[in-house]
Amino acid sequence: MGDRLTQPTTPYVEVALQARTARLGRLLTYAVPRAWTPRPGQVVWAPLQQRAEVGVVVRVGVFPPAFPTRPLLAILGDRPLLGARQMALAAWLAERYACSLAEALSGFLPAGARAAPRVRPAPDTLATLAGHAGADRLAAAFRRRRSLALAEAAELARVAVVADLLRAGVLQAVLPDALPLWEEQGPISLPALGSALTLAQHDAYAALRDALDARAFASFLLHGVTGSGKTHVYLHAARHAVQQGRQVLVLVSDISLVPAAERRFAEWFPGLVAVVHSERRPTEQRESWARIASGQARVVVGARSALFTPLGDVGLVLVDEEHEAAYKQQDVSPTYHARELALKLGELAGAVVVLGSATPDVETYWRAREGAHRLLTLPRRYLPPAEPAARAAVVVPGATSAAPMSDGAAPASAAPPRPDLPRVQVVDLRAELAAGNTGMFSRALLGELARVLDLGHQAILFLNRRGTATCVICRDCGYTVSCDDCLLPMIYHGDLDRLLCHHCNRRRRAPERCPGCGGRRIRYLGAGTQRVADEVRRHFPRARLLRWDRDTAAQRGAHDRLWDQFASGAADILVGTQMVAKGLDFPSVTLVGVVLADASLHLPDYRAGERAFQLLTQVAGRAGRGQQPGQVIVQTYSPQHYAIQAARLHDYAGFWERELAFRRTHAYPPFRRLARLIFSDSDEARCWRECGRVLRALRAEASASAQAAQLIGPAPAYLRRLRGRYRWQIVVAAPAPERLLAAAALPSGWTVDVDPTSLL
Repeated sequence: MGDRLTQPTTPYVEVALQARTARLGRLLTYAVPRAWTPRPGQVVWAPLQQRAEVGVVVRVGVFPPAFPTRPLLAILGDRPLLGARQMALAAWLAERYACSLAEALSGFLPAGARAAPRVRPAPDTLATLAGHAGADRLAAAFRRRRSLALAEAAELARVAVVADLLRAGVLQAVLPDALPLWEEQGPISLPALGSALTLAQHDAYAALRDALDARAFASFLLHGVTGSGKTHVYLHAARHAVQQGRQVLVLVSDISLVPAAERRFAEWFPGLVAVVHSERRPTEQRESWARIASGQARVVVGARSALFTPLGDVGLVLVDEEHEAAYKQQDVSPTYHARELALKLGELAGAVVVLGSATPDVETYWRAREGAHRLLTLPRRYLPPAEPAARAAVVVPGATSAAPMSDGAAPASAAPPRPDLPRVQVVDLRAELAAGNTGMFSRALLGELARVLDLGHQAILFLNRRGTATCVICRDCGYTVSCDDCLLPMIYHGDLDRLLCHHCNRRRRAPERCPGCGGRRIRYLGAGTQRVADEVRRHFPRARLLRWDRDTAAQRGAHDRLWDQFASGAADILVGTQMVAKGLDFPSVTLVGVVLADASLHLPDYRAGERAFQLLTQVAGRAGRGQQPGQVIVQTYSPQHYAIQAARLHDYAGFWERELAFRRTHAYPPFRRLARLIFSDSDEARCWRECGRVLRALRAEASASAQAAQLIGPAPAYLRRLRGRYRWQIVVAAPAPERLLAAAALPSGWTVDVDPTSLL
């Protein structure tokens, strides 16, 4: 026993292999050949069964296991690729989201290191390489190419040969530099300040400035109504952090919003902005990582993957539209939430984290009211400094709020519509039908569209659905054309003259006869953005139209092009899906029409009401952001739904009270955390059996560890079949579900989603 407590004479390391088959398991222990000194965060080449894989050193100097260990094959690079903060963040990520450490580390590795490190001959060693036993094919390959992928080199020569050549220095590993190499760049000349701050904005900025001066972790929720100028506060706070010599991370919820954010911050910080998101070319991504690691880029703008960049001295993290579900990674482990990871990064770096939204996530607002975040408010739309403006309020935990809403009525806290926010008119589509209007647009919406076009203003029409028709159905027998792989209705796209599955992209021609009964009475039901665009052209043939959805924005650079077209006034009406509800700022838009508000109201998910309220409030906020007042028309079959009524009155407080009461009654988050386990397989019977096995194991673990957990299921997922595979799920409700899941060894086929944003 005493021998086990002494430091081992032969060093050993624990490695997180990046091979897909190895990421699901535990860390592996390897012996370190003498004279080698690997460090945590360093990339190594290690044997795995009959092959070799790339991994990251996690711990050094560990005790040898009771079984024989194999030595490392090579250390790739002369220094660690990941810094201590990145390693700590990855460890937290693995624990919080119940994934392996290898999975958590993969996001922190630059594209070159994550995919396949490359090797090349050291200078003047090609002759030595050609003379090395077993390396003739390798030498011939290097005469044709400057470098080879490490795996390819191992195919041309045995793994042991490549390892010998790396150890001897005949071959060199080519890895991108990702370890923070923070270099002080000296004084930075910034342009003169942009727009001045209102009193409300100044109060919010002053709170952030004081927190930045303290150089300690602090978190804020900046709750500002749409158009209140949250970006102005961000810019001033970022300027203060940069002048301190620190870096700023700016997160936006969707890649489509990156170009506008980049332009705005580049105006204030010319030459100091780097952009990071998953759709950039590998060379562009590597260049950004290098500029961030060296400190040349002081402001980093990107989607959620920007959190994994090698920031050196980060002082400010901005999470804009923090309520957006797009910040949650779905289906791919780790299923992290960018907001939570940003808060942990701030804690580790001693940075200030700002969560901004006009419609904060219910849980985020609850945390702020409980004192976890300091709550700052911008209660009115942006006004020039000379105009009256309310001062930002700091909400004290426990302060009273508006009364909850009752079913079927306006909220008890209802106030007259805000004069600085767009007026919202709710149109009951049932009344339109009773009056004989069977068209897609209500009389009110058609009238307002005509008025806006006459005035030369712009309008946005929103519908949360793509395509021309939502389903194709036989009027004789009721047969619905569905995807063979996903068992979901296929959507008809008129421009393609094809039926398209929006989940797996399968395409097929629309049938002329019903596959069920052979009848010809095929009908196209529902409407998508393409159908809306067609109707606009029918009513307003001279109007210039633009469509913005996943179909029209599929190509690289499409978001930039669509943004520029509409911003320049090249189109009068923009028809779009959720993309047009996220942070777009077009001063000439005076009308927003919600073609159908019911699409997300009645889904079997506890967040359905919250999502509907947020979406309606956000899309309504696109109107009236310039000098002209805004008008919003919401068409719905459920006009009395509390989410629609709260959106009509711009009443976040009333909605939040109502929603929180519902969550408290049913023990939904924030009062209890959830985890969703999904098993997928081509055989549905196997899904049922495997879910039953895991459910029994989890129940036994919960009983043995005395954890207060409720296990729900197994049951088919809402999307029961996807891309040819059946999906069954188990829902775990517990104070800390990741602790229960840590003891469950889930085999391949399982996806674990801790703190899911949806149960659909």
